[in-house]
Amino acid sequence: MPRIPGGRTFWIIVLSLLAVNYLSVAFFAPGKAKSVTIPYDAPSGAPGFLQQVAKGNVTKIKTQGASMEGVFKNDVKYPDDKADAVKNFETEIPSYEIYDSARLQSVLKAAKVDITAQPINDGRGFLTNLILGFGPVILLVFLFVWLSRRAAGGQMGAIGAFGRSKARRVEGNDQRVTFKDVAGIDEAKGELTEVVDFLKNPEKYQKLGGRIPRGVLLAGRPGTGKTLLARAVAGEAGVPFFSVSASEFVEAIVGIGASRVRDLFKQAKEAAPAIIFIDELDAIGRSRSAGNSFGGGNDEREQTLNQILTEMDGFETGDTVIVLGATNRAEILDQALLRPGRFDRRVTVPPPDKDGRKKILEVHTRSLPLDSDVDLDDIAAISPGMVGADIANLANEAALLAARRGHTKVQRLDFTDSLEKIILGAPRGIILSDEEKRRTAYHEAGHAIVGMMTPGADPVRKVSIIPRTMSLGVTISSPDNERTNYDVDYLHGRIRVALGGRIAEELVYDSISAGAESDIQQLTGIARQMVGRWGMSQAIGPIAVIPSDSQGPLLPGVSEVSETTQQLIDTEVRRIVEEQYQIVTRLLTDHRDKLDSLTERLLEEETLDMDDAYNAAGVPIPRVAANEPSVA
Repeated sequence: MPRIPGGRTFWIIVLSLLAVNYLSVAFFAPGKAKSVTIPYDAPSGAPGFLQQVAKGNVTKIKTQGASMEGVFKNDVKYPDDKADAVKNFETEIPSYEIYDSARLQSVLKAAKVDITAQPINDGRGFLTNLILGFGPVILLVFLFVWLSRRAAGGQMGAIGAFGRSKARRVEGNDQRVTFKDVAGIDEAKGELTEVVDFLKNPEKYQKLGGRIPRGVLLAGRPGTGKTLLARAVAGEAGVPFFSVSASEFVEAIVGIGASRVRDLFKQAKEAAPAIIFIDELDAIGRSRSAGNSFGGGNDEREQTLNQILTEMDGFETGDTVIVLGATNRAEILDQALLRPGRFDRRVTVPPPDKDGRKKILEVHTRSLPLDSDVDLDDIAAISPGMVGADIANLANEAALLAARRGHTKVQRLDFTDSLEKIILGAPRGIILSDEEKRRTAYHEAGHAIVGMMTPGADPVRKVSIIPRTMSLGVTISSPDNERTNYDVDYLHGRIRVALGGRIAEELVYDSISAGAESDIQQLTGIARQMVGRWGMSQAIGPIAVIPSDSQGPLLPGVSEVSETTQQLIDTEVRRIVEEQYQIVTRLLTDHRDKLDSLTERLLEEETLDMDDAYNAAGVPIPRVAANEPSVA
């Protein structure tokens, strides 16, 4: 079946207009008088037309072809006395009377019947005739004009809709987030306080000739609070907040992104003072250099970027519109964006330290009923490396877990179990055989013993042989204090801890298994970075021969290396790992009793916390340690 043209709205309009036309006619027309159809000539006694003319009961008639209508002098009941009496009648003239019209005319003249050319029983007036005559025509003209305009503006209207900005606008009074809701990044808040003051009191700076930065770039890891910080700036200043993701500018049609940028800045200038927040700026702000584009440039992305550069250059001195951009990869942004006059101020949003994590926990636990055994300082200490989003998720998971367990308050165990679930994943419902379980226990005990017996290594926080996600067991190590730098001894210790599980299996079972896959990947990555990036190999020297994560092989500062150098890198990586392998083998051989003791306790309990693990191994519990968390 072919689709009926027009949409639902179109047919509603058509039917509505037809109904209006019908009701107008019904309202203004007085109506047609009731009439009866009688025979032209009837038997004797019946009220036929000729009989009524002979009686002198017909006053006037009108004919049109063979049809005739007329008016009785006195009302007539037809076909019998039970019918209603009517004054008007209609009849059909026989063909023989039409051909011999002289006889009919003589009869009508003798009865003094008026013959007229006007409709006798037409109740329509001038207005009714006008509506009936021109109403449908006017309706069709209206529909034609409407459809023509819609057809003419359809494509342009669609392009216009594409070209309008999709930014979400939040008025200053509706923005509930303030600096009180942002914790753990005090340095970043301090730098943005000046921006808030400018939006509140622009005259204080303008009268001295000062100009606030037109753009502020927030750079940091995902989840550190860049978007939250931008919303807090708008909430503190009480100004409209235009939020948009950079990817929303780009469409398949070239030029749409630039149009959206123009519309966004136009709206912001009309609402000034205002804030424009562009999230994930690297989606369109990536460097336009040839080194980063193997397949040529993207015309739409580059046009959008050029339009942003032009709009930011177009700010006048009195414009109180500030652009906040957020990115996880500030190093790949185009230099034209970062020059003074555009994004001329960069605010780094780092991961929080221990005190920062505690403050973030205080913010996200304000609405949680905490048990007396919950120590936020302790939870902050065992969650290094977590950013604001991770900590918010930890608090929420702890509250959900407490509810599932039927607790009236969130307990410390709920936090630690939630932390374990976030880092390691939920336990798997598989049952290991006794032999697999014992082998897994020796593997994890190997990691733990090496971590306990290696000077400067991170303290062991938990050891478990409960299967989770893709692992059969886990050993968690984390520092007491933050570490901002890595020395050679610490990195060697990380490699030793990673080797502990495989070597423990080899010592006990005289064979190896595939369970050390992730450990091998981890230690290989550390060794390669020591050799190729950090200059910790005398054979290679203090030169970079491996690109960093954010650099490609063709960027300046990282040149291609020869085949000989590649072989030398592999040789040095193998040397470092083999040296630590021999050290770990001697360590576990000398402390086999500690390995066996910890393994037996693991088989009994399956999960050991820090105190239980050190006591089971017979090793003193450390009080000071350093660096990032490690999972083996």
